[in-house]
Amino acid sequence: MWSLAAFLLLDPIFEHLTLILFFTLTPHIPSPATLEKPILSLHPPWTTIFKGERVTLRCDGYHPLLLELRPISTLWYLGHLLLPSHKKSIEVQTPGIYRCQTRGAPVSDPIHLSVSNDWLILQVPYAVVFEGEPLVMRCRGWYDKVVYKLHYYQDDQPVRYFHSSANYTVPQARASDSGRYQCSGTMRIPVESAPMFSAKVAVTVQELFQAPVLRVMGRVQGRGPALGGVVLRCETHLHPQKRDTPLQFAFYKYSRPVRRFDWGTEYMVPEPEVEELETYWCEAATATRSVRKRSPWLQLPGPGSPLDLASTTAPVPKAAALAPANKPLSFRKPPVSRSVPAVTSVPNTTSAGLQFPSGRGPTAEPPACAPPTPLEQTAGALKPDVDLLLREMQLLKGLLSRVVLELKEPKAFPEHRETLETTSHFAVSQGTPETTAVES
Repeated sequence: MWSLAAFLLLDPIFEHLTLILFFTLTPHIPSPATLEKPILSLHPPWTTIFKGERVTLRCDGYHPLLLELRPISTLWYLGHLLLPSHKKSIEVQTPGIYRCQTRGAPVSDPIHLSVSNDWLILQVPYAVVFEGEPLVMRCRGWYDKVVYKLHYYQDDQPVRYFHSSANYTVPQARASDSGRYQCSGTMRIPVESAPMFSAKVAVTVQELFQAPVLRVMGRVQGRGPALGGVVLRCETHLHPQKRDTPLQFAFYKYSRPVRRFDWGTEYMVPEPEVEELETYWCEAATATRSVRKRSPWLQLPGPGSPLDLASTTAPVPKAAALAPANKPLSFRKPPVSRSVPAVTSVPNTTSAGLQFPSGRGPTAEPPACAPPTPLEQTAGALKPDVDLLLREMQLLKGLLSRVVLELKEPKAFPEHRETLETTSHFAVSQGTPETTAVES
């Protein structure tokens, strides 16, 4: 009787203490909004397996404390199907897209598992391969049979040959290593078979960081003996999954380094060098130099020019306007200079010894019409030459026609020789006076 009364008396006290302890520890439990999605891994790390084999999937992420009212669990998905297991790792052999989720966290990135019934498969890593990391591929025979005369292909081009089974490794992957890979070889089952090919597998090498851009951040005024200058910054962006990767930066003036690799992203150009119109560029690299990328050129503005903080390159001067005098338009006469026009082209000039139109004399007032442009002068001077050239071409055409007819029918034109001499003499005699007049 007394024990039952004591239990009823102490039970609210234990319940109250439990609630106090739970809410005291609650601030240390991350909220779902701040939780990161769990990491799903595959063991062994190959996305293609033979039919009947099994692989292990593991889900690593945040797991709630034991004091929470709901039990600890991990959710597994095959496509849109919820699997019955709630363990941190499961063994699977069914092809498909797998994901996992822990309590209150987002769903993990997927892993696509393929199951093959071929004699030969090409196995590639499930995880993303970034620039500078090793890329390993494995050509595997049915249930680990030895593959002979092994070839690896990238985009249908052979890249490596082995006498027998061996992995193909790229020590430091580049973006150019992305593509569709395939392998081929022979197996002794029991005698050596004909060459067999695996299915093609897509491999993508992710960019670790973008190509840097060199920007002008501003001018720093010198104080005392210290010189001021212009601050340049080398900017780039890391991939979200590799945002903790440390990068180093170097700065160059033309091909000469002005600051070798360091952790700082900024460099100050001394004031005396700012006005030299020098060209700068920067380079970003990992600590091991496995990945290095350079920026475009940056030319600082000249003296008296404001710094353009938005652009990364100096303004390119516009091409000079195409003036008619810059290109020769005539066949015989040189172009008229645009800076010093001919005296004869200016109307109503007061120079001595020049002829004026009838009824007009020299005047100091401005002319009623604007003086002709150099293009008009050149066109006017070319008109007689063009007319003469056209007449000569017509005469030459007629002469050639008669020569062709004579070659076809020699007897039809017995007087061709005399006509030829007369026509040639006529063409020269008519063209010479006009040509002399124009060229003078």
